[in-house]
Formats: sequence, C-alpha cells, structure tokens
Amino acid sequence: MTTQAPQAAQSVTLPASLDEAVAALGAMPAAVPVAGGTDLMSAVNKGLLRPSGLVGLGRISELRGWHYQDGHALLGAGLTHARMGRPDFAALIPALAASARAAGPPQIRNAGTLGGNIATAAPTGDALPVLAALEAELVIAGPGGARREIPVSHLLAGREMLEPAELIGFVRVPLLHAPQVFLKATGRTGPGRATASVAIVLDPARRGVRCAVGAIAPMPLRPLEAERWIASLIDWDGERGLAPDALAAFGEYVAAACIPDEPPPADGGEAPPLSPAVLHLRRTVAALARRALGRALS
Repeated sequence: MTTQAPQAAQSVTLPASLDEAVAALGAMPAAVPVAGGTDLMSAVNKGLLRPSGLVGLGRISELRGWHYQDGHALLGAGLTHARMGRPDFAALIPALAASARAAGPPQIRNAGTLGGNIATAAPTGDALPVLAALEAELVIAGPGGARREIPVSHLLAGREMLEPAELIGFVRVPLLHAPQVFLKATGRTGPGRATASVAIVLDPARRGVRCAVGAIAPMPLRPLEAERWIASLIDWDGERGLAPDALAAFGEYVAAACIPDEPPPADGGEAPPLSPAVLHLRRTVAALARRALGRALS
C-alpha cells in the first residue's frame, strides 16, 4: 500500500456490494473502510493510523453513480470529485459540482469521494457547506440490509454517529432546479485548502435562501437569521435582483453571525477587539457571501 507506513494492514477485503462491505466490517471490527484513500493513506504514511485490515469499496458499482427518487438525487458515496465536476452533474446540482472542481489538484479529484469527504468531516471539506445548504440527508447502511436516514448536519455536528459496521451508502439531495453557487478562498493561487468557503442555494418554491459557511469552524455554519432577512427582500415573482447595498449588508450579516465579536468581560468593561487575522477572516466571509448571493440572483 505504501513504502512509508510503519505497519501495513494485515488483510484487505474487496466486497462487490454495499451489504457485503457492511458484513466485512462486522466480521472485522478493527478494519477501516477505504475508497479514494486521500485522507486515510496520508494518515497511514504519517504514522497516525495503523489499521489491522482494510475493506476496499472501489468495486461496489452502486456507490459510483446516482439515480432519482421522489424529487431527489440519490448520490452514491463513491462518486469521485472528478465525476461530480462534469457538465451533466453540474446541470443537476451546480454548487456541488463547483465544490468538486475546487477540491484540489487532478490526482485528488480523481481519487477522493463524496462519502470520504463526509466521513472524514475535515472543516475544510469543500462539499460540506454545499450539503449543509442543500439540507442533504445520508442513507446509512447497516447489518442485515438495514437502512436509516439522518441529516448530514447531524453527523457533522456529532448529534448522530455511525454505529459499528455501518457505512455511508448514499447522499439524498433535493433537486431544487434553482441557482446555486459555491465560492471559496485559499491561502495561495490555484487549488488549495479553503480558508473560508460559502455555499448559497436559492429555494424559489419556499421563497427561501440557504447559506452555509465552511472552513472557519469544525462544521459548516448556517446564519439562519441572515437567510430569513435577505429572503424577505427578494422579489420572488419578479427579477429577484437586489441593490448592491443589500448584498453588502447580507455579507456583513453572515460574517458577523459566523464570526461574532468577543464577549465583554465579566466586570462590565469593553469587549476586546478582534485580532487582525480574525478581522481579515470576517471580511473574507463577507465578500464571499456577497458575491455568491449576487451570482445566484443574477
């Protein structure tokens, strides 16, 4: 598997179906599932993880595609970023396609998967704010063919966790047929880890705006009050445009909600000012939110 690993896995199982993979994990509780391996093998090479066994998911064809179900797209957890970045997928879920194209260099996009992005739950995962804004749900596969559904936000927040021998099988995403935008800022030119990211999803049927901010906290943040405020200003039956001042105010509202001021001290004195780095991050979030909403409305 790697020449740098201090200890290679003792066994590798390659199931052909999702239920076979669940059964393999049940038979080997210490085994680790692996799809693209972009995060797993990095941890192995650094000596942070020494799995006694691996359950490879690469041969499970049902996890590498998608199908439609009750106005939703049921996305296989094995979909790679490269596959999600293609035009046919972009026509289906534009913001998720945009996040997939921004996920990193070609070797990462060709290997990394949607399910891995969720299971790893790294704060900089590009797909995570998009899934939060879409209010996506996970279909979890368990022993004996069991299936259960949980909101993706519950898993990311630790409110509900995977049980032993459970796997993320599919991601259920509503098909809104409305504008969606994903933007991110990095610390360098070209592909890189996000320092901040914003996903905007319009929901004309409910006359709503959904916004999620990624990379600045352990999980994506939803500024719900800012969403409701800006949705009330949009002429949903007209051109849906907003004045530049309203877009700027929305960006500031989102940034202040996600990166609040320091609380005042207990003795009643003035609150300490935010550090220059935090102020820069707040300005970055405000700019991303303003631009993302402007593009969605245009």
